[in-house]
Amino acid sequence: MKRVLLILGFLTLTFSACKKKSAPKPPEAVQLIFPERNSECTVGDNLSATATQIEFRWQAADNTETYDLRVTNINTGVVQTLSNLSTTSGRLPIQRGEPFTWRVTSKNGKVQETVSSVEWSFYNQGSTTTFAPFPAEAVFPEMASKVFKDVNNEVELSWTASDLDNDISEYEVYFSTETSPDTLIDTLPLNTTVVKVNVAADTVYYWRVVVKDAEGNATNSNIYSFKVS
Repeated sequence: MKRVLLILGFLTLTFSACKKKSAPKPPEAVQLIFPERNSECTVGDNLSATATQIEFRWQAADNTETYDLRVTNINTGVVQTLSNLSTTSGRLPIQRGEPFTWRVTSKNGKVQETVSSVEWSFYNQGSTTTFAPFPAEAVFPEMASKVFKDVNNEVELSWTASDLDNDISEYEVYFSTETSPDTLIDTLPLNTTVVKVNVAADTVYYWRVVVKDAEGNATNSNIYSFKVS
């Protein structure tokens, strides 16, 4: 009986020693909460006639230890950040009456990979009486994706856009193989948010959309890219 127990113990130890430790998992993307997407933010602490302190909030992400918050003024390009936050919120002073984008990056000290949330846009409440459109957001192709052309050697670009005044008038679509696309390929009316473009295989393309409204305001989107397989 002792011999049987010894053998079983040896086998258990051997099995335990051979088991590999599971690799740490990379962090997952957060879900943003506030300020809400494509909204006017009316909640915050007034610091002065020109600045408000806003609390940015998001849901906790799995396999995440810390978060980096990045807020960008759409008009000026000025970026504000908070790094290595251990909570799911962060407070920043931002200008009143200005449009912003924000996103959160999830991090885990056990792995090198990081992941960013989607990017949301909002206006910080101020004395603004007319609002420029929010930047258009690509629907298809997704950023840095690989796509197939159709039988006509075309790919369909599509996007969404919004404006707090609900007075979008038209879209200008720029498309090129250059990283900064400046070739205007079409000007489209309000209800048209798709356009087909001619493409070639094994080529990377870049595109952006300028959203214009009835007040003469115009807003550039990010530059999106895709590769044709």
